[in-house]
Amino acid sequence: MNPPMSLIEAPSLFSVDGLVGVVFLIMMAITVTGGIIACNSERLVRAVAGLIVCFVGVAGVYYFLNSPFVAMMQMLIYVGAVAVTISFAIMLAAPEEKMKIGTSSPLVGPFGFGTAALITGGLSVLAVRTEWPVMTKINDGSVKNIGIQLLTNFSMVFELISIVLLIAIIGALIIARAGRDS
Repeated sequence: MNPPMSLIEAPSLFSVDGLVGVVFLIMMAITVTGGIIACNSERLVRAVAGLIVCFVGVAGVYYFLNSPFVAMMQMLIYVGAVAVTISFAIMLAAPEEKMKIGTSSPLVGPFGFGTAALITGGLSVLAVRTEWPVMTKINDGSVKNIGIQLLTNFSMVFELISIVLLIAIIGALIIARAGRDS
């Protein structure tokens, strides 16, 4: 039988459980900060930098969740490939004239903020009141186990991903063949 919640003491900040919570909150803060920078930047280069910070925070969460291989793939694929590709696309694109943003309704800002605050508050209350059981470790998340799963149980997904990547490469070649002016 589980003891009542009033008898369970909260972990100290200097205990292992307390530091784990602090590390998780730091990773979440990095992720959310990068997302805010990416969404609110007026310059595309700064938005890409915010996106990179967000991807690094997500990789930190994957590592925190005991999946170092997925964290490494996050860094290699999203930070290393996607963000660099977006950066090259920005550099190669023709400069646009500054677009004038029209005035919007005065309710857009307060309504959006209120909705976000309501959702955040509701999710926070739900997270605090939910009993989170400690899950047992299923596997070690090693490259060997992931490789065995990809090539046995999930071989169809592995093949579909390779076909999607091939289609993306062919599409990029077709777009690049037309040139910058057309």
